Amino acid sequence: MAAAEPGPGGRTGEAPVAGVVDRNIAALVRRRQQQKISTGLQDKIADAITRFAGSMRFVYLHLVIYGSWIVVNLGWVPIVRPFDPTFVVLAMVASVEAIFISTFVMISQNRMAAMADQRADLDLQVSLLGEHEITKIMTLVTEIAKRMDIPAAQDPELDELQENVSPERVLDRIERPSEDLGQAGR
Repeated sequence: MAAAEPGPGGRTGEAPVAGVVDRNIAALVRRRQQQKISTGLQDKIADAITRFAGSMRFVYLHLVIYGSWIVVNLGWVPIVRPFDPTFVVLAMVASVEAIFISTFVMISQNRMAAMADQRADLDLQVSLLGEHEITKIMTLVTEIAKRMDIPAAQDPELDELQENVSPERVLDRIERPSEDLGQAGR
């Protein structure tokens, strides 16, 4: 029994991946690196704060800080005099921190939403291109089948599928009331 050859990633036993897949992955990685480099300092700071605020280190740090604050101000540490016995300052600090953290999270989410919109636009363009290519291929194959007198070429659904899809018409159809959709399948 022969030993498995390493795949493109260098791991043994991996199935080979088409070269076009490797090329596409490399292009996506380059694009993400370019986006990371072009990200402004303010966005990088917001992302770093958001990353830290969403980590367990942040939770542990707050457990220590707020736990210590509470223990000290309950008077449980005799060598330290309580400095916030009503916890008003603690509540204010926590509120201000929450305001800033939520703002940083929203900044990061807005940037991620913009990137997701770009990816969705790319997906739509690739899907439309694929649909157009498939339509052209269907037209060609149908013509070949007709010239060869193959009966399947007379299927009326093929004629319908050979028409290019108009994204606007599809969106209009999606937005119509649902009762219209029940009649479409009849």
